[in-house]
Amino acid sequence: MEKNKNEKFIILLISLTCIWFTIESIILRWEFWVPPLIVLGTAALWLMSIMEKPNYEVRKVGYLLYAMLALFFYGVHDTSFFDVALVFVLVMIAYAFFNRAYMLNLLFFEYFIVMAIQFVLAFKGQTIVFDKLNISRVLLHFAIVVLTYFSCIRLIEDRIEEQEKSNDKDEQIEAYESDMEDFLSNISHELRTPVNVVNGMSDLMIKRNAGKEAYSIKSAGIRLAYQIEDIQDYNECKRQKLLLEEDEYMSTSLINDVVTSFRVLDDSSELELVVDLAPSVPKMMRGDIKKLHKIFRHLLENAVKFTRRGGIYVKMYSENTDYGVNLCIEMTDTGIGMDKTATRNIANGMYQANKKRNRSSGGIGLGLSIVYGFVHRMGGFVKIESTKGAGTTIRATIPQKVVDKQACMNLSGMFEGDILFHVKSNKYKVPRVRDFYRAMAANLASGIRVPLYPAETIRDIERLREKLNVTYIFMGEEEYVENPKYFDELSHNGVVVSVSASEGFKPNPGSKVIIMPKPLYAYPVIKILNEGQDAGKIDFYENVAKPVFSGVRALVVDDEPMNLVVASSIFNEYEMSVDTAGSGKEAITKFRDNNYDIIFMDHMMPEMDGVEAMKHIRNVASELDRSIIVVVLTANVVSGAKEMFMKEGFDGFIAKPINTADFERVMLRVLPESLKNGGGDKL
Repeated sequence: MEKNKNEKFIILLISLTCIWFTIESIILRWEFWVPPLIVLGTAALWLMSIMEKPNYEVRKVGYLLYAMLALFFYGVHDTSFFDVALVFVLVMIAYAFFNRAYMLNLLFFEYFIVMAIQFVLAFKGQTIVFDKLNISRVLLHFAIVVLTYFSCIRLIEDRIEEQEKSNDKDEQIEAYESDMEDFLSNISHELRTPVNVVNGMSDLMIKRNAGKEAYSIKSAGIRLAYQIEDIQDYNECKRQKLLLEEDEYMSTSLINDVVTSFRVLDDSSELELVVDLAPSVPKMMRGDIKKLHKIFRHLLENAVKFTRRGGIYVKMYSENTDYGVNLCIEMTDTGIGMDKTATRNIANGMYQANKKRNRSSGGIGLGLSIVYGFVHRMGGFVKIESTKGAGTTIRATIPQKVVDKQACMNLSGMFEGDILFHVKSNKYKVPRVRDFYRAMAANLASGIRVPLYPAETIRDIERLREKLNVTYIFMGEEEYVENPKYFDELSHNGVVVSVSASEGFKPNPGSKVIIMPKPLYAYPVIKILNEGQDAGKIDFYENVAKPVFSGVRALVVDDEPMNLVVASSIFNEYEMSVDTAGSGKEAITKFRDNNYDIIFMDHMMPEMDGVEAMKHIRNVASELDRSIIVVVLTANVVSGAKEMFMKEGFDGFIAKPINTADFERVMLRVLPESLKNGGGDKL
């Protein structure tokens, strides 16, 4: 930008000077053929600048040569004797902006040549009387030119010195950032390794019914793992070193992430979570699913942290575009809100607008900065609408590619009848929560094109049943508890009654009422509408079949013994046959002596790291005419790590601590069909 400004300034100065030369040339009747050349030359300079051709350094030389020719033309006329110094001073000051001392040297040298010609013309034509006054003027002009020349040279030298210092500083910063990247990679590995052990061993303790203490340990481990990721993500956002990892994903998986995260964040059930997923959102999209999960998690954590009472409304919908869709995510809470200053600070990257806003001590305050960084890197934008004391709405719009444009939720052709939504308007202490539920219900009904009617009282229900073909009634736990016999009777008389209730709630014995565990969201509603009384108990987890890899022969390689215990325990849950190795060399030896289907390889190991060990194993496999799948299992998860490992030759990437969803996704992608769902041969 500075170069362009200097270039435009100098061309403008040359243009004005040449206009002056042209006017004076016409008035004084100098050579008639020169003014047209000056005009053409000036136009050529502007054309070079606009087209940026040739390159910048060549253009600068062109500007200098043109200026020197124009100065020479002006300076060889005897009428310019006392004006030459002024013009040269002006041009020297202008060209000093180019920071090239040789240009000043050439102009200074040209000044002496022009003045020599002027003296010859003056003595020859006797146009100048060299009295004391004129001699004094000539000496003054000469002194001004000399002082200007040396001053400009000094300024150029100072600027060059400052530039060199700035370049050295930039190099030091780059070196520091490179060192910081290595540090983060190492510290991430060192911290994630014990966290992986804590999480894995707490899982083992939970399976062995060790008590509530095991759940507390696991919760602390998960929280620590998230905070390690947050520090790393924040640093990468600030340094603009964020790399995207695109994969295909189902849109409903994002909502599942919101629901499960909320159950972990707010187990006290003080807040209501309402999830509004538009049925028209494409079923399958392509994007950075991990960063989308983190965006949802940070937005939800922020909403829970700063909301004391009321609820949170999550809305996800899509807008069709030429490149796919804009995925729109809105998170609205009834919390304490922010003022305009805090909103601006967050938008400008301040990591925490007001530390006193915290409802609890949870979190380190990087969430919204990370959301901004992720969304901007994915080509989207974030908008915050907030009023102090009246809640906050954060809207993220993110471009995504569409893989399967079929709607993520559809109503079967078997559906018939009308739907009642039975919620008492005065049940919520914060009225906006009632509005959240109504908006979700209305948007869902509109999206799947079904009739939906509100009914606040039993009398309203009876009145509507007389007029309509009521086949479904959805309600809250409180509404059911007030009149359980009435709704139990309806459930036996052909009406599907569904209750959104807290975990552990059960209807009366013999009742056919269907319980939907909170928080309420569209998936269980659609399932009930499609399956009716056959839907049974509704929970997202129960509808996701866990894959089985029985008989798959796996080798886990890690120099940390506890990591081997944790990985083996997790993989055994999938009925895999697991062997272990404590180093890359041991892994190579075991691979020669045994036939494995897949190898999980740690990255940072002494003597031989995971990349080198993987390449040795590939060579051995080629020698023995075998095929082998090698997946990196590493705590090195800086941005771009996955791409780096995949380029090195790994078949898959799994981060520590091991996330079972990531593990299952990788296994289903890399394993051949014969080894999926129990197709392997046992050892």
